Amino acid sequence: MPESEDKKPVASRRKARKQAFECLYGLIFESAADERSLRRVFARCPHDVMEGEDGAGQAFAWELVQGVWQNQRELDALIVKFSKNWKLSRIAKVELTILRLALYEILHRSDIPLRVALNEAIELAKRYGDENSRNFINGILDAVAKAVDSGEFEIHKDL
Repeated sequence: MPESEDKKPVASRRKARKQAFECLYGLIFESAADERSLRRVFARCPHDVMEGEDGAGQAFAWELVQGVWQNQRELDALIVKFSKNWKLSRIAKVELTILRLALYEILHRSDIPLRVALNEAIELAKRYGDENSRNFINGILDAVAKAVDSGEFEIHKDL
């Protein structure tokens, strides 16, 4: 069972999210047919783990990549729903990847507070997106957060 967010160093998890984002973004161009090929793609992704770290960051990055990959259809359907019916093909690949990652954290990771998932998505948008990315991602994730808060999903996380 994953440890709570506050027990992991923030920098380590932030680096793991960055790595997961980069790997998931790459999967848009080189898809994985099965989990074995997903592991190969993940192994080729750049790793930001500093010397002396315990590997928890790598494990967390892998859990995110694997989780998004396994739940992509569900995540994409939610993106379409909460983006006011934008077609996935119209959403920039960077934003799509960030949204998939954040939605996975919100809906499938009980150890990650809602606010953390939203804030980390915005940080990724600042780093990898354009001037409109942050507002686009924030708008969709804010709508999801309100839906979570109102009980639309079978998860319980505070705003």
